[in-house]
Amino acid sequence: MSDDSGIRLDKWLWAARFFKTRSLAAAAIDSGKIDVNGERAKRSKELRIGDLVRVRIGAFVHVVTVLRVVPQRGSASIAQTMYDETAESLAERTAQRERLALLPAAFIPAAARPTKKDRRALSRFRGK
Repeated sequence: MSDDSGIRLDKWLWAARFFKTRSLAAAAIDSGKIDVNGERAKRSKELRIGDLVRVRIGAFVHVVTVLRVVPQRGSASIAQTMYDETAESLAERTAQRERLALLPAAFIPAAARPTKKDRRALSRFRGK
């Protein structure tokens, strides 16, 4: 693509591998988790090289600068060349990851489904 052409925001987020599907990218855009150049964007927003995109996925925020606009989804190594994450964003995500690691686990999922014995113990605990 030439430098002056753009690409839809939802398509770029999918191609850059922030989301597995375009519909997940569109849902994130519609719910306000994506900002372009400091403003809330619509999914049809045309992204251009140099735009600053803020993506919130779960507890983490990625602030990236668009380097390339590629219309199709490629490998992960190609996707990483499509953007450059700011140093502040990388430092904040690292600090957030460390803060979350220090918190006690509120729920640790079991390796498998509960057995009949586990369900009975849970029923006794709940008073049923």
